[in-house]
Amino acid sequence: MYNEINKLNHTMKILAIETSCDDTSIAIVDCKNDINNIETKLLASVVSSQTKLHARSGGIIPNLAAREHEKNLLPVFKQALKIAKIKDFNKEIDLITVTRGPGLQPALLMGLNFAKALAYTTKKPIIGTNHLLGHIFSNFIQHEGVFKNNIKLPVVCLLVSGGHTQLYKISNWDNIKMVGETLDDASGECFDKIAKMLNLGYPGGVYISKTAEKFRSKNPGYKSEFKLPKPLMYSKDFNFSFSGLKTSVLYLIQRLKKSKKFNKKVVEKLCTEAEDVITDVLVSKTIKLAKSIDAKTIMISGGVSANQRLRDKFEKTINNEFDFICPAKSMSTDNAAMIAVAGYYEHFRRKNDDCLTLEINSNLQI
Repeated sequence: MYNEINKLNHTMKILAIETSCDDTSIAIVDCKNDINNIETKLLASVVSSQTKLHARSGGIIPNLAAREHEKNLLPVFKQALKIAKIKDFNKEIDLITVTRGPGLQPALLMGLNFAKALAYTTKKPIIGTNHLLGHIFSNFIQHEGVFKNNIKLPVVCLLVSGGHTQLYKISNWDNIKMVGETLDDASGECFDKIAKMLNLGYPGGVYISKTAEKFRSKNPGYKSEFKLPKPLMYSKDFNFSFSGLKTSVLYLIQRLKKSKKFNKKVVEKLCTEAEDVITDVLVSKTIKLAKSIDAKTIMISGGVSANQRLRDKFEKTINNEFDFICPAKSMSTDNAAMIAVAGYYEHFRRKNDDCLTLEINSNLQI
């Protein structure tokens, strides 16, 4: 630990900024103790979503996202200060954290430049934080009350989002190692692309989940009709692949349309089966890793971790063999609260950054 502020019982009030993709978010979080014994209290979490804007094109346009971040950052900042009842920024805020990667380069730049200007003018320390670490530490945030770290190690964490599908082995909070990842499409990307093929809208995962849930409620006990593939389900490693599933769905849709058998019922069945295939693979691989390292806890994080089917399958399959932890659904998607805790983690591991030389890295890995 490199300075006096790192004393075990010191409480830090952290302001965090997240603009890695299409959500502008600023949060203020109280963090106490070191990362192995952390306590966190969420004081404010403000997210300005661009979903409606990008739904028009069915995907995120980076430069358009950046312009929206530029417009939204100051109002979101002011709102966060108001919610957290921050009267004197200089006296009450101890650290500024900001996402420096991975993400969309134009979007990252907006958040980083805002954070650097704020750090420079207020002379506050700043740390550029890894967005993926943020997702892992989203499990350390509660919307109400105080989170106290009693997570049993070792941990296996599944990080699933629109851009990433990764498995991490966490021996301790200073040793986070990726042991598996997607070889092509991420699970969230696969959801989005299948939804686009079915003309369901954006973001695709939400539409597929809602359609599947409605279909299951009307058709309990439904058995797979299309027998979609489960890529790498039984491979000996811990990697994933969803490109083949996406292609299989595309060819199936083309055949059904050609034979004039493509209809609303088919769309509902495809949503149900695609969701089951993706979640089956994710759960199977994660539990396989957990058993191989004698893990005590399984955690999930990232936007896809909000999928209720995924959560339910983990709960059912684990069957009390491991502790199962997942973030609040509001903390699953991109938010600055998770960046605050990840910044606190970085604060214990290394020195603060220089606000004049801090740069983004759109391909940053843990």
